[in-house]
Amino acid sequence: MAFVLRHRIQSLVRSNRHFSSIVSPNSTSPLYTRDKARAVLSLVKAEDNPEKIIEICQSASLSPEFHMDRMVLSAAISKLSQSNNFTYIQQFIDELQSSRPDLRSSERFASHSIILYGQAGMIDDAIRSFEEYHSNVVSNSFTGSVKALNALIFAFILAKKFKELNRVFIEFPKTYNIEPNLQTYNTVTKALSESGSSSSCYSVLAEMDRKGVKPNATTFGNIICGFYMEEKYDDVGKILEIMKKYGIGQGLETYNIRILSLCKIKRSAEAKALLDDMLSRNVKTNSDTFSHLILGFCIEENVEEAKKMFNVMVARGFQLDAHCCFTLVHYLCKTGDFETAFRVCNMCLVKGWVPNCATMKSLVNGLARVGKVQEAKMLVREMKKRFTKNVSQWEEVEAGLPQ
Repeated sequence: MAFVLRHRIQSLVRSNRHFSSIVSPNSTSPLYTRDKARAVLSLVKAEDNPEKIIEICQSASLSPEFHMDRMVLSAAISKLSQSNNFTYIQQFIDELQSSRPDLRSSERFASHSIILYGQAGMIDDAIRSFEEYHSNVVSNSFTGSVKALNALIFAFILAKKFKELNRVFIEFPKTYNIEPNLQTYNTVTKALSESGSSSSCYSVLAEMDRKGVKPNATTFGNIICGFYMEEKYDDVGKILEIMKKYGIGQGLETYNIRILSLCKIKRSAEAKALLDDMLSRNVKTNSDTFSHLILGFCIEENVEEAKKMFNVMVARGFQLDAHCCFTLVHYLCKTGDFETAFRVCNMCLVKGWVPNCATMKSLVNGLARVGKVQEAKMLVREMKKRFTKNVSQWEEVEAGLPQ
């Protein structure tokens, strides 16, 4: 079975036209490594049998040292946890460690294992993995691993176990002789904000002061997100003032966080006012600035404002975002502006992005209703070409169009 899977992975890699120059299936080229991971990711996503998911990952000899491999491992854990195969998850991670002696003392592997357990909601195993790493590797050192601690705290966020996280944050640094760093505090402020306890961040800032750890824009961004989510606007103002004391001005990162936060709570008009403030202060915008506003206005079904933001975004030459474009196409179809939806959809297709089937059907049928039959047929041909498995489905759509 393992041989068959390895052969299948190698065949997928070789079939990719972008990597046809790679000869050896055992190549260590970064291009080969990335393409191998993509091939494995495709196999994992298509598989439902837990044993086969594990075999696919084991046959690929994945390493947490590589970003793309970590993505595959994360996808595998997601599929296993969604089907409640928690025993397989524990077995998979334990076997990965035992089969790779080089990973046993790896801080990066330990940290990633902890995060994978958190992703699966297996907090007891995340703590066990943390404790085993400290017992086996860090016990002879005077200080513990702050990276592993940060991973454990992040695992609690993924599992949404915020009360237990607070205990770990208070007790573990003392127990394991770990000095929290900036990332530790940033992860904790993120947790407090996501759990609706943003006011507790004031005490975290006070502790950082005592420990001589200077907060950064990310620290304050996490807190601002929380206060917006809780609709504590006075506290947002207080945090902005505290930022000034640390010499941190409102740059692009902070403005984007505020704009996104306002859009999430359906206050996109106020978010747009922040954009105007940015421009008046000569703060540079980026694609995220406009993507947040487009999504916000779409959610509030203010499609005219969303279109204005999109046009400005395109005129300024910013990189388009697939999710943003798909959302805009959906709402343009919903409001009957099929011609603009067709223009945005074409921009997506040029980049290899395709909105979901329901949105595309809505666009095709809408174009036909407003007399744009040729455009509708062009989209159907494109869908048949790109998704050969669904040709019959699109042939039915095509048959229903005016001839």
